[in-house]
Amino acid sequence: MVELLAPAGTPDALRAALAARADAVYVGLGAFNARAANSGFSLGELSEACVLAHARGARVYVTLNVYVRDDELDDAVALAARALDAGADALIIADMGLISRVRAELPEAELHLSTQAGAQCAAAVDFAAYELGVDRVTCARELSVAELGGLCDTGVEIEAFCHGAICICYSGACSYSALMRGRSANRGDCTQPCRLAYELQDGSGAVLAGGAWERGRAVGDPATRLDGDRLLCPRDYLGIRHIGEMVEAGVSAFKIEGRMKGPDYVYNVVRCYREALDAALAGRPLGDAELGELEARLARSFSRGFTSGYLEGGHAATGADLMSIARAINQGLCVGRVSEPRYEGALVAFEREVAAGDMLEIRSTPGPDAPADVPRRWPIVSCPCDARSGEEVFIPCKRKVEAGSAVHVVRSVGMISDAEAAVREMREEEAHLAAAASEGASPDACFDATGAAPGRDGGPAATAGVGLAIAEVARSAHIRRRRENGSDAPDCMDMAKHGQKAVEVGQKTVVKGQGATAWRVSSELEAVRGGDGVIARTVALAATGTAGAPVEGDMGASPRAVADLGEVCRREDLEDVRTACERVARGEAAAAMVRNIGQIPAVRAAGVPWEAAPPLQVWNAETVRVLVRLGARRVWLPEELAPEDLASVRAHRGVAAGASSIESAGVRHLAPCHPGDAVGIAAEGTTPLMITEHCLLTAEGPCSNDCPTCPRRLASRAGDRFLVELDRKSSGARLAVLVDEKGRTRLYRV
Repeated sequence: MVELLAPAGTPDALRAALAARADAVYVGLGAFNARAANSGFSLGELSEACVLAHARGARVYVTLNVYVRDDELDDAVALAARALDAGADALIIADMGLISRVRAELPEAELHLSTQAGAQCAAAVDFAAYELGVDRVTCARELSVAELGGLCDTGVEIEAFCHGAICICYSGACSYSALMRGRSANRGDCTQPCRLAYELQDGSGAVLAGGAWERGRAVGDPATRLDGDRLLCPRDYLGIRHIGEMVEAGVSAFKIEGRMKGPDYVYNVVRCYREALDAALAGRPLGDAELGELEARLARSFSRGFTSGYLEGGHAATGADLMSIARAINQGLCVGRVSEPRYEGALVAFEREVAAGDMLEIRSTPGPDAPADVPRRWPIVSCPCDARSGEEVFIPCKRKVEAGSAVHVVRSVGMISDAEAAVREMREEEAHLAAAASEGASPDACFDATGAAPGRDGGPAATAGVGLAIAEVARSAHIRRRRENGSDAPDCMDMAKHGQKAVEVGQKTVVKGQGATAWRVSSELEAVRGGDGVIARTVALAATGTAGAPVEGDMGASPRAVADLGEVCRREDLEDVRTACERVARGEAAAAMVRNIGQIPAVRAAGVPWEAAPPLQVWNAETVRVLVRLGARRVWLPEELAPEDLASVRAHRGVAAGASSIESAGVRHLAPCHPGDAVGIAAEGTTPLMITEHCLLTAEGPCSNDCPTCPRRLASRAGDRFLVELDRKSSGARLAVLVDEKGRTRLYRV
């Protein structure tokens, strides 16, 4: 079965999703879901939700997809058990340690790997299924349709995003919010720095793109620049025209993003994708006109504009068309244009129908001949009456607007009204379920073959606790699916007890020279083996702008060379990974630095020493045990972990299990920047704040489609590109921008 999976941040959003015929919904529960601003459902609400969903033939998945600290693991496992007892069909988890514990203590649980875990290639999918024991993998948003097909060929269920907001950074790899603003995206508490205003500057401070264009400080060609300062803000994911291709590729579940969205958003988006998916499954995919109308309906819900660049692949996934450079807020749907400005209003020629009460945004931009002091005016006003396509209507507006200005609908009263009616009907169905439960009937008996409740003539609204009253009926009728490969989960707990390791981190130093920026650190690493005394040693680690050459100056001991496999591991990266492993095998590097789960099978197959480092996230000792069982000899912990969290990981006896050490903070060499280059030099404390598939330098002008020779990219490699925050509440942080030969951007603190 191919599944349409909808977000449900609230009980009403869940009702809206089911009314729109979603096959499954995903909800948060308590503190371990990746939306700190939305604590999700209570256990009582979850039980009620499962009753309603199961009666309609839908499934409910609970997100426990944050990375979990040691002192939280027991609570997270207990919460997982309660979620399953309440009727949840599956758990969505990112943390390998939590997966290990849940698989060991709740062996019949159906587990889905969260997109936060960074599955980007078939090797990652196989690893997740056969080493971690998950039943389904939610893959990275950045993949093309062709890449999705490769993942599906593994035979593992693949869940792919089809609609909604996009994080510009690869999921699970963003430490910007944590390290710069004190709130962790990996804990669901992102401050969304990607939605802020920025300038792109060169080393002299000249502005190449961004907000300063409007202040007259910019350099370059105005004809090729992008008009806007939201340089990290992508448009929203739009897969409606690719549903048929994704079905043919073998995608098992189509996921809509949006647990922070309201019922009206959920109802509208699910209905649109339900129509497209049903048509594709029936072998009669929709034509261009029908898809265009669905896109228009989708645009009446919140979006930052739309892109299908990732699904198309190539430079469509990296170029400026991916981005919502001008604005990071709702774009709406263009419904007409100002035909004639008038006193306190304008005559608007409508190209699409609107309803009385719809909110209209008039995007009035001064023409090329307007004086420099004439500002943009984008007033939002209420539409006074219904209007059809082809009609001209006077729209009251206090602000002066220009002829030809686009008019967008940014709030649709009809769409909201439809969703409210659907939610009311679902509440009535819950009341019928409660009545059936009190009479001892199965919840399924309350619905006809279409899933509708028969003979509704009103009745009391569902009250709190209705689901709890019939939860046992629903649970007895609903049998949780067993994992297809049986109950013999991989034993992630079978570890020998070994000595613990600890590390004290030294001071970081920034070194500049020869036109390039380099980072270096000299750290005192104290390895403590529990119960066997203390062994102290000093290690110097360095990062340079020249492959394999240490920073000039007295660094103490020799640098330790490692083959850094990179943060991204897509199909196109696998050959580089294999090449890097061969260099380790030849003795050109001490170990391979694994940063993505897709690289673990490669280093194990090559039989080379390897270390695990961010953004392969290690937040607890259980994850260390899993990695050591797989062969890791050293584990690097994320920079964003607080000192007490680092101490907690080290405090667990036996955690190292044969690894030479557990190191604090990330490791990152700055140049070379991907596995195809020569062996790099490991450096503590230089983990990128972000790693994006998008090339940030396209903000300067059109892409040449030749990354290796691009002058802008080469300038970034020489330390001549910086991103500067413009937000009034920020510190005006200045970030180094480095773009590699594949067009991927990395941002570093300076």
